[in-house]
Amino acid sequence: MPAFTAYDGTELTFDTFGDGSPVVCLPGGPMQDCGYLGDLGGLSAHRRLIMLDLRGTGRSAVPDDPSSYRCDRLVDDVEALREHLGLDRMDLLAHSGGTNLALLYAQRHPERVARLALITPSVYAVGIEIAPEDRRAAALLRRDEPWFPEAFAALEAIVAGNGDADAFRAIAPFWYGRWDEAARAHRDAEDDHKNHEAAARYADGAFAPDATRAALAHLGSSVLVLAGEVDLNSPPPAMARVAALFPAAELVVQPGAGHFPWLDDPERFVTTTAAFLARPAGQLPTDETPPTG
Repeated sequence: MPAFTAYDGTELTFDTFGDGSPVVCLPGGPMQDCGYLGDLGGLSAHRRLIMLDLRGTGRSAVPDDPSSYRCDRLVDDVEALREHLGLDRMDLLAHSGGTNLALLYAQRHPERVARLALITPSVYAVGIEIAPEDRRAAALLRRDEPWFPEAFAALEAIVAGNGDADAFRAIAPFWYGRWDEAARAHRDAEDDHKNHEAAARYADGAFAPDATRAALAHLGSSVLVLAGEVDLNSPPPAMARVAALFPAAELVVQPGAGHFPWLDDPERFVTTTAAFLARPAGQLPTDETPPTG
């Protein structure tokens, strides 16, 4: 597995899939290794995917300073990777919690980002509140599923502030567009990919949402915000607000998809994402006002 050295001497690793122009991919979790991303449903047939294992995850080394797990400090690791790859500008793709890191990177190094693909993004870095009714509306789209009554009761308990570990386990089906064997296996492997100590430090004082939103309002990069129709973690109404932060953003809501859209419908996900990455940087599909849904 290829490796490079970060600013503080920590050795970081990344995996690669496919050929062609590189796309640097940042995993979520936060602080999961890149293994759970696979090859993003076959996106590697279109671009060379550079899958970074953040410090302390996967085969990347554990840093001497645990405070370096903070999201804002991880920006320097992404910049070190760009320099290692010899890229002047790069396409950046991030999933879920990893989108916070991508946004902070774009805030600090806007001239280095050509295209920015935000897949079912987190909203912490930009301080957007997700309304409970939006999560509930996304959940109710699944009302005909056999597992729904137990999972929805657990969700209601969590929203009311009464959720325990069993409740969080019970809502697992909501994370996927199809709660099948592949989804169960993906969920069961989550702990194998995550550094819980690092996750606990990830957001500690790392975010200044007002400053980040102000910077993103001037970002010249093309931006894709890809939401899942039934994703209650990142519901489409909140994702529309994320897209509205940028001067050149496209919002796509993938039908029937949950929080991992490349698993729910790989062909649709790859078609959408590959088309975005193939367009000239800074250009929207119609070169007009960004769509909102």
